[in-house]
Amino acid sequence: MAESERSARRSGDELLPEQSILSLEEYLEMQRSIGNETRFRVLNTLVEEGPQHASELRDGLEIRSNTLHYHLDELVDVGLVENRKRKDPDSDGLYSYYRATSLGEGILEHGVRELMRREWDALEAYS
Repeated sequence: MAESERSARRSGDELLPEQSILSLEEYLEMQRSIGNETRFRVLNTLVEEGPQHASELRDGLEIRSNTLHYHLDELVDVGLVENRKRKDPDSDGLYSYYRATSLGEGILEHGVRELMRREWDALEAYS
């Protein structure tokens, strides 16, 4: 085994498929990102309600604009949300909107939501 292969195995990449597009650290960063309640709520809103402008998210989630942008930047940085730009403004004069990426949808659906479903199932089974 080559030194680079041994190094990759030591870093935890043996847990991933051989041709994985992301590193283990990148997957863990995504999980850590939605471990924050505000970011979880932002991602959940984008998955449930579809693409939105920052002002729509701010009003719907009732959080300050600077706080929202901080959390949106984090979600964009880890690849769970993308900021899309229009060439022409919409009816409100806005050029930019946010939407969940397919990774964002997957992390949410098969991560936190799956745990929540299991808890509800357990409560129903033992109540």
